[in-house]
Amino acid sequence: MTNGPGAPAGTMWKSRWTFIFAATGSAVGLGNIWKFPYITGEYGGGAFVIAYLACILLIGIPVMIAEVMSGRAGRSDPATAMRNLATEAGATPWWGIIGGMGMIAGLMIMMFYSVVAGWALDYVAQSLTGNYHKASAGDIEANFANLLDSRPGQLGWHTVFTLLTAGVVAAGVTKGIGKAVDILMPMLFAFLLLLVGYSAVYGDFAAGLHFMFDTDFSRLNGEAILVAMGHAFFTLSLGMGAIMAYGAYFPGNASIGKTVITIAALDTIIALLAGMAMFPLVFANDLTPGQGPGLMFVTLPIAFSNMSGGLFFGTLFFTLVSIAALSSSISLIEPGVAWLEKRGIKRVVSTLGLAFVAWLGGVASIVDGDVFNALDYITANILLPLGGLFIAIFVGWVLPDKRVLTESGMAGGQLYRMWRVVLRYVAPLGIIAVFLNSLGLLEL
Repeated sequence: MTNGPGAPAGTMWKSRWTFIFAATGSAVGLGNIWKFPYITGEYGGGAFVIAYLACILLIGIPVMIAEVMSGRAGRSDPATAMRNLATEAGATPWWGIIGGMGMIAGLMIMMFYSVVAGWALDYVAQSLTGNYHKASAGDIEANFANLLDSRPGQLGWHTVFTLLTAGVVAAGVTKGIGKAVDILMPMLFAFLLLLVGYSAVYGDFAAGLHFMFDTDFSRLNGEAILVAMGHAFFTLSLGMGAIMAYGAYFPGNASIGKTVITIAALDTIIALLAGMAMFPLVFANDLTPGQGPGLMFVTLPIAFSNMSGGLFFGTLFFTLVSIAALSSSISLIEPGVAWLEKRGIKRVVSTLGLAFVAWLGGVASIVDGDVFNALDYITANILLPLGGLFIAIFVGWVLPDKRVLTESGMAGGQLYRMWRVVLRYVAPLGIIAVFLNSLGLLEL
């Protein structure tokens, strides 16, 4: 891709696989490596994993197909694409608000996402200097607590990451960045496999697997299902405009369904591998699997501090995590920048403006942990699922069936009919049911 959303309609990804790598780069980030393992720990392990996989299959994939299809049909930024498609279908142009809501959600995610990415950058520096080398588990836990207590330290790394993101977006998503992600994402995947192997040898692998895959549905309550659904949207970058923006450059003759399934499979495999790498180390070191956001920043340094070549592997791992975070953060503000560009604001100015807003939100997250938690909860559990709900309704009920069939790239057979049923009924009803449960109006 040579330009951002809003470029001429002739601009396309070079191939379906180029889109897969770009979208996977957007999806694979802190949600897989940082968030999935710790929320799995908080909500009981195996039963939560099953709920999450069910949300991916029944809600995430159908909505992702609809979002990519809307982007390809609209060939513009999310708000403009949905407004134009609605007008073509004879519906109210106010549907464009849904695209705008997604862009706002992406900006809100950036406000706390950049703080966590800053932690990863801090641990790159700690790995390079050997700060946690040969340290005890207690010292490493205390080290992370000290980072969270250090507002100047967090502010510095948060600022560095925000500037890195703004620099890339201001320059455009170049071929150089695309090639780098194509190389670094497989490297991250390969290193996760190595870390899983290390956990199998030096961790309590059996306990980790039992925790992740044994099922106790008595621990699966409505809150856990809401979190599972929210994380399905968070990790697939749904409901925030990013996938729709990328879909604007999806080749017209390629199959959206097969492509989305490939992206969802890669994204889910990486999340599961991250859990399989971390939980054996958690149990081997008598740590708590549900300890929260610090899971990655405590368990992995404990492993790296004692393993041969730990400083090298620690540096490599946290560098790759930081790069994965960067590939995702670009997609969080790019749709908003593209929207502002279409209104005559230069890319550099719009990028700096949105990056500054995100930076201020990050400062608030650092100063007050409640702001951090509120941004995380509101985006993942409210705004993204709401965006997905309206996209499902829009594609399932507003767009003409003939247009949907043409733009989806499906042949109109049994698979297409199943997708339409799921998109029209299963996904919306599932999202609504979880929302009603969260409000105490429905018992799940």
